[in-house]
Amino acid sequence: MSILVNKQSRILVQGFTGKEGSFHAAQMIEYGTQIVGGVSPGKGGIRHLDRPVFDSVSEGVKATGANVTILFVPPAGAADAIMEAADAGIGLVVCITEGIPTEDMVRVQYYLSGRSTRLIGPNSPGIISVDECKVGIMPNFIHTKGHIGVISRSGTLAYEAVDQLTRLGIGQSTGMGIGGDPIIGTSILDALQLFMKDPETHGVVVIGEIGGSMEADAARWYKEQGNKPVVGFIAGQTAPKGRRMGHAGAIIGGAEDTAAAKMDILRECGIFVVESPAHIGSTMKEALEKYR
Repeated sequence: MSILVNKQSRILVQGFTGKEGSFHAAQMIEYGTQIVGGVSPGKGGIRHLDRPVFDSVSEGVKATGANVTILFVPPAGAADAIMEAADAGIGLVVCITEGIPTEDMVRVQYYLSGRSTRLIGPNSPGIISVDECKVGIMPNFIHTKGHIGVISRSGTLAYEAVDQLTRLGIGQSTGMGIGGDPIIGTSILDALQLFMKDPETHGVVVIGEIGGSMEADAARWYKEQGNKPVVGFIAGQTAPKGRRMGHAGAIIGGAEDTAAAKMDILRECGIFVVESPAHIGSTMKEALEKYR
């Protein structure tokens, strides 16, 4: 099992013929992902990576039956590209783009409200259902098929967690980078709820960071309704108040925004909290044994 994407997912690549889109689309195709075409306005009618290129998402959807898109679109045009995909009836939009103006994402958030389109990102490494479908930029070789879900605000820390799990013989079901910007589509709580419903996911790693209330919101829901072990890590433990650290959304604005406060909340809600990312894999192994 997996969440959101699988072998049947049909993916369009927006920004298909650009440098980044070309490189990562080729990697996704090599992984076995069903890339059915791409969108590059003004280049419709050509073929790229042996796939058709369309001028618009709606044309691509009509021709291919695509239900997922991934965006490699510059920040100035990314918001419009997300809304175009939603308008074309795409069910899942994965936005890799970093640096989209906050005002643009406010428009996107309003536009998507009430629609059936789910957004992952922006500023996300994407999503991978191991050995089924990769819609993102994560390295293929570190992943092994198994039963642990991974949710992360940081792409780099997600890769570290996955590598640790794999080295310990603990495979993954689906890994998702939700993005590090202030306004994103899918929250930690959204992703955690999906994993809790997936019968083939037996445990979840949550990698959060300073700033915002997503980790606390997810932990409080988990305390009441969680049914699988969760290992949590919060990045930014030494960050000073008011200074952005790494991601645009990683800035302490209130008492519960600090790493220490978030870690306390996670512990109180029954989550296995680690002080260092180096202990994510070993702690998950211990957590799974306790839940047997």
